[in-house]
Amino acid sequence: MTFNTPAGNAGSLSDLTTRGFEVDFLPVESRVADARRIAAAYLHLWDLTALVDEVALVVSELVTNAVRYGGGLPVGLRVHVPDGALRVEVRDGSPVPARMRLVDEEAESGRGLCLVAALAREWGVSPDGRTTWCALDIPPPSGLLS
Repeated sequence: MTFNTPAGNAGSLSDLTTRGFEVDFLPVESRVADARRIAAAYLHLWDLTALVDEVALVVSELVTNAVRYGGGLPVGLRVHVPDGALRVEVRDGSPVPARMRLVDEEAESGRGLCLVAALAREWGVSPDGRTTWCALDIPPPSGLLS
């Protein structure tokens, strides 16, 4: 597991644009839980605890897909805050883009991207098919709610 983390501590909402981390994992199922924990830890550090549950689910679904269908190459997770939204990006080794599919009601898998789409403001796949991403709205600080 390798990290690339820019400096940055909790601060104002405008400071969030300098926040982000990247981590690479071996493509094994046990790393999915590690990815969730790392993302949650950074959200707590950045005082974005309101997003922990949603981001944990999104990270879990995207990293699981990358582990299962990414061609056996390392999986990359990047979480950062460009343009006022929290962006989660997961990179794998496969040029085949992730896609939502219809699944039978009794199927035990196949709903991951549907969950991501339901939680995120938007989601997509990079032109080369190797990165699936989503953007989640950052709630205003609790003191700014009307």
